[in-house]
Amino acid sequence: MTETLFNHVRSVLGLLNENIQEQISRLEGSGRLEHAQVESYQLSTCASALLAIPTMLAYADHGEHERAVATVFCLQTLRETAANLLTSGLIDPAAVQIVFSDQFQVSDSLIDTIALNPGPAHLSPDLELVAETFRRVANEKIAPLADDIHRNNLDIPEAIINQLAQMGAFGLSIPEEFGGSSNETADDLIAMLVATEELSRASLGAGGSLITRPEILAKAILAGGTEEQKQRFLPALATGELMGAVAVTEPDFGSDVANIATTATPVDGGWRINGTKTWCTFAGRAEILAVLARTDPDRRLGHRGLSLFLVDKPRADGESFRSESNGGVIEGRAIATLGYRGMHSFEVSFDNVFVPAAQLVGEASGQGRGFYLQMAGFENGRIQTAARAVGVMGAAYDAACAYASTRSVFGQPLVDYRLSRAKLARMAATLQASRQVTYATAGLLAQHQGSLEASMAKAYTCRAAEWITREAMQLHGGMGYAEEYPVSRYFVDARVLSIFEGAEETLALKVIARGLARR
Repeated sequence: MTETLFNHVRSVLGLLNENIQEQISRLEGSGRLEHAQVESYQLSTCASALLAIPTMLAYADHGEHERAVATVFCLQTLRETAANLLTSGLIDPAAVQIVFSDQFQVSDSLIDTIALNPGPAHLSPDLELVAETFRRVANEKIAPLADDIHRNNLDIPEAIINQLAQMGAFGLSIPEEFGGSSNETADDLIAMLVATEELSRASLGAGGSLITRPEILAKAILAGGTEEQKQRFLPALATGELMGAVAVTEPDFGSDVANIATTATPVDGGWRINGTKTWCTFAGRAEILAVLARTDPDRRLGHRGLSLFLVDKPRADGESFRSESNGGVIEGRAIATLGYRGMHSFEVSFDNVFVPAAQLVGEASGQGRGFYLQMAGFENGRIQTAARAVGVMGAAYDAACAYASTRSVFGQPLVDYRLSRAKLARMAATLQASRQVTYATAGLLAQHQGSLEASMAKAYTCRAAEWITREAMQLHGGMGYAEEYPVSRYFVDARVLSIFEGAEETLALKVIARGLARR
């Protein structure tokens, strides 16, 4: 990319971002931001796609190949974003005329340069060692079992959990003072993302998502737990001695967390919990559940009436469990899913379940703060989900490159066709951009900034993972639809990424649009 073209990219990027901000402000000023959902969703989606462009412009400074990757990503993303805004009537066509000119065309030479090479991640030596270590374990211990776990809906083998525990994987986001390995620096957070990516490349359900469990739970405890709770639970989470799961979503409310109906009623020495949760991933194997429940019966209080509890339960194998204690019953059944298998996602009912007062996060001071504590846990969980998306799309891209390079169609290798190369080049650029924006956002989070950017990065990368796995599957032709090739697993696993840790629509309308309006 010439410096002149770089300047055009910066200019168009500024224009598009300014237009999006003006449109959001217009909707907010007229009181329509909550009601103009189609516009708000479109604007949030476009803003999220543009988030990676400054990061990729910086990536281009590393060398000629990186410049080629950045060029393809920037030109295609600006063109697509401008087209989306034009289609929705949200921008003046004259303002973005340049992106449809020859200057913004991606040349065949650029496509050939990057089609089979998305470029290096440019990690520091220490972080590269983290990547190599987790890549080796993922390839040797997880990848050989991944297809069997998926096809037969098996539990994650204890050997995998024990291996990750021995490596300290469950303590990557827990401070050193509580038995983890984090000093809460940017490099520490990126190390967790790098590990997540490598494990997710082998298996989303049996690899990368395993270390999301302690991440979400630990952040909530760190945000509002008592010192005694931190000392009791965090070291056990860091070593894998205690495996956790999150019980927030309910059948009738989905992402509408503020209106959940599960109740916690005060009794002598603690609380009694009653209600039903759904999509409690890993709830069977877990020995502790983070349960968000209503401690104030006044539903008008919304999220201000919620508290977060740490509920003990016995470890259970398989797709159902039932435990009785102190006159209460916890019962769970796994929900059959297309993909993301191994961990199992459960519907869990709580019938008069007793929880000691010491296991209300924050104890007395935590009452009514559960929503905020849970959201603190989800904030880093979202950027980790972006890393999971990068891992899945990386696996799909590698599979597509390998298949296209060895498969011949109509007398020539599939990879030699212009359309195949164009698809692979775009996949390569999108993969690297997703990786780089995830790292950049981690840097912001380490400085206690970037909450909005974490949601935007999550929204963008998860959608990108769906597209890349779809294209990888398409390049496999009929064999892409067969379970004989793992690309079919990548496709169905990627589909869940835009749903959990904040559904795409909820992030766009309730988090990203509102966040942009506050700017």
